[in-house]
Amino acid sequence: MPYTPELKNLIKVVEKTRPERVERKKRGEEFTAIPVDQRQEILQKHHPDFIDGTRRKVKVGASKGYAIANEYAEILETKSRVEPDKINLSDITMETDVLIIGGGGAGNSAALLARENGAKVVLATKLRNGDANTMMAEGGIQGASKTWKDSPYYHYLDVMGGGHFVNDPELVYTLVTEAPKVLQWLEKLGMIYSKYPDGKLNSMHGGGTSRKRMHYAGDITGAEIMRTIRDEVRNHPDDITVVEFSPAVELVLDENGRCAGAVLYNMETEEYFVVKAKSVIITTGGTGRLHIQDFMTTNHYGATGDGLIMGYRAGVPICFLHTVQYHPTGAVFPEQAEGLLITEKVRGAGANIVNIHGEQFVFEREPRDVEASAIIRECSKERGNGVPTPTGKFGVWLDAPMIDMLQGEGTVSREFPGKTILFKRYGINISKEPMLIYPTLHYQNGGLEGNNKCETNVPGLFVAGEVLGGIHGENRLMGNSLLDVTTFGRIAGKNAAEYIKGFSDIGKLSLDHVKKFNKEVEDAGIENVGPMLLPDYSNPEVRERQLTTEYLGTMR
Repeated sequence: MPYTPELKNLIKVVEKTRPERVERKKRGEEFTAIPVDQRQEILQKHHPDFIDGTRRKVKVGASKGYAIANEYAEILETKSRVEPDKINLSDITMETDVLIIGGGGAGNSAALLARENGAKVVLATKLRNGDANTMMAEGGIQGASKTWKDSPYYHYLDVMGGGHFVNDPELVYTLVTEAPKVLQWLEKLGMIYSKYPDGKLNSMHGGGTSRKRMHYAGDITGAEIMRTIRDEVRNHPDDITVVEFSPAVELVLDENGRCAGAVLYNMETEEYFVVKAKSVIITTGGTGRLHIQDFMTTNHYGATGDGLIMGYRAGVPICFLHTVQYHPTGAVFPEQAEGLLITEKVRGAGANIVNIHGEQFVFEREPRDVEASAIIRECSKERGNGVPTPTGKFGVWLDAPMIDMLQGEGTVSREFPGKTILFKRYGINISKEPMLIYPTLHYQNGGLEGNNKCETNVPGLFVAGEVLGGIHGENRLMGNSLLDVTTFGRIAGKNAAEYIKGFSDIGKLSLDHVKKFNKEVEDAGIENVGPMLLPDYSNPEVRERQLTTEYLGTMR
């Protein structure tokens, strides 16, 4: 729906202050950034991570005692969806060199590099190949491609600073030094970047960056990366077998403790089946569909943390799950688009964030956690400067029309075609009208522990992408997720293929680790079942009347 008359009246306030704000930008006068020594104060008072009662200690497993979000603890403290003794591990449906669990940017990148290094691959995915957060990422991919102004050195400092200097330094070093190679690799595969007339890559700032190293493809960068690598995967059907609508529910180990495959679930026939593999890569992405603290989310439908659970049951510790990223700019109007990502690139192009009075209240390129906290504070009772929506929520304005005034008419529609088209469906012209936004659950900062070779403490088990924790510390900067999934996806694929060279026979397959974990959960007095494969948005009243329907977790 278009803006209501009440919201259109409030937009007039924004229009009154816009000319002066544009002139200030043209003079190079930016809103004062929050001093570093004051950032922690605003985070502790207003970031959701710091709200009392929203974390608790995990009661079972390798990271027992680690305090994480309640929603994370609940999915980790679960018994298996299926009784291990009912799985016939000698009935092998598929056998391969490398099994990749997850069909996003990391999974497809891993498949290509594993194949390139001589391995046969099975890529199993919960939905369709490419139904992943990678597809939904918009703003860009970082990489120090302009060596006369930038280098991995500056990129490294930005990543560490954005993550509050607690990131795993080896993972960060690998991320930034591999970045130029990844940019080149994607272009060689056919990715179409936005470029200047002379052929150089377009680049711009993101929040928390000291250099303009954000490269992009309009505002659909993730979709363009996913198109490119997924198409390349499809070019190699003899070496890469894609199995869709078949999520993994348990890892399989052999009698020597090596990862040797997984139990998959056919969502159409409701059959469980075994895939045997010499090495396994988990690339299952994030957890936005847990709706931590009831936040709306940018994440795709299958982002439920199933890879975390499988790895944790196998004995892989978790790390950095005590922090969650809320993207500062998620749509809060119209209601049909709530939670939808509005790329940080809009702010990088010059759009202010302003309150109900048309006043800018925060520098638009603060690190994401600080920016989100400032917006939450502005909408809180403490300040009361939020813009009310028809559904009783509050937001602030992202003043996109400024961009055309700063860079020339047509810039918004050219640089942000995805959002222009989407909002047009609701009768909103973002070249002329601001967008109403509020922070939205966006990224899982932590994950399973792994090193810079993507190895875990379980031999033969590798992790890559959003499910790998430690790269971004306690806060990720824009453009480092698309870099993360392609960089570490490639590394995982290469090393999983190298791991199996000269490989001895796989030992007897076992699910003993699942039985052991089940007992630990039962001894803790917990009855929950997992992993959750898809979120449940059904009407509770309808479920109460489904007298002959049985649910296992969230699945019928």
